[in-house]
Amino acid sequence: MNRAVYEDRPPGSVVPTSAAEASRAMAGDTSLSENYAFAGMYHVFDQHVDEAVPRVRFANDDRHRLACCSLDGSISLCQLVPAPPTVLRVLRGHTRGVSDFAWSLSNDILVSTSLDATMRIWASEDGRCIREIPDPDSAELLCCTFQPVNNNLTVVGNAKHNVHVMNISTGKKVKGGSSKLTGRVLALSFDAPGRLLWAGDDRGSVFSFLFDMATGKLTKAKRLVVHEGSPVTSISARSWVSREARDPSLLINACLNKLLLYRVVDNEGTLQLKRSFPIEQSSHPVRSIFCPLMSFRQGACVVTGSEDMCVHFFDVERAAKAAVNKLQGHSAPVLDVSFNCDESLLASSDASGMVIVWRREQK
Repeated sequence: MNRAVYEDRPPGSVVPTSAAEASRAMAGDTSLSENYAFAGMYHVFDQHVDEAVPRVRFANDDRHRLACCSLDGSISLCQLVPAPPTVLRVLRGHTRGVSDFAWSLSNDILVSTSLDATMRIWASEDGRCIREIPDPDSAELLCCTFQPVNNNLTVVGNAKHNVHVMNISTGKKVKGGSSKLTGRVLALSFDAPGRLLWAGDDRGSVFSFLFDMATGKLTKAKRLVVHEGSPVTSISARSWVSREARDPSLLINACLNKLLLYRVVDNEGTLQLKRSFPIEQSSHPVRSIFCPLMSFRQGACVVTGSEDMCVHFFDVERAAKAAVNKLQGHSAPVLDVSFNCDESLLASSDASGMVIVWRREQK
């Protein structure tokens, strides 16, 4: 977010983005409970059944393109409209399970990480593998994220406790773009401007890094021990949450049977616990997200998977009874959740390989 532009806005202006009116129109003036009332299942994808699907993601600013990766070693690209929803193509090449993947900003490429110690770059249009890049440490790769401003750079985390900034055009590690954590790196997230990176490990720590936009160099800034020995399995950053909560925030899953919301208190990524919400998570790599349009509503909603086989919605601004909705339909722990751009569809994936697409109730 451009701070100068934000502060130049007239008093009473609540939305610091140029897409404000369109997004506010999509959000509507309905209550939070109405907005997150889902009418039921829109579609069930079972092409990866029997192996966990650790990650499911809608394409950026897209309503109907969805991808998911599986521990069976493949990635599926799916199209939800026109009906019936279809699997467009399956990306194969990794020799072991795919742990994570990310869409580029323009959705033309995907990057994936695998337990086979490689990352792969894929063309989404035809599914071909553009490049295979071995991990610099020959270690299992466990997570990845694009640098939000420069999609030529991708950050990966591995099982030898290292974070590496990789140039996907050259296939090389960026000089000065590596750092060691206390454990296996399970989660990564940039802030929106791409200047701060957070990384979480399986020992319960979250590290913040300053990211040099010109060189890709990482500088370790802060460390927070969420809970000693509790793996941090998901980190989501949000520059501002809602009209009521202007602070930058971080949403964290750790194996604590709680979803944790932190306030980012300075430019070095220092975190201060704001709220926690009860979920079941003691051993699985469960993930959560901020809802994309919630900045334009009263209240602010987050969604998380859970080991109780449900998808949970919480209003982070509600003092009591924060639970807004719960979706039941999975028969295994829910590992990941993803909204499309207008929140009309929500996808969730589970430990048995099932992906459910839920449709929001139409008013």
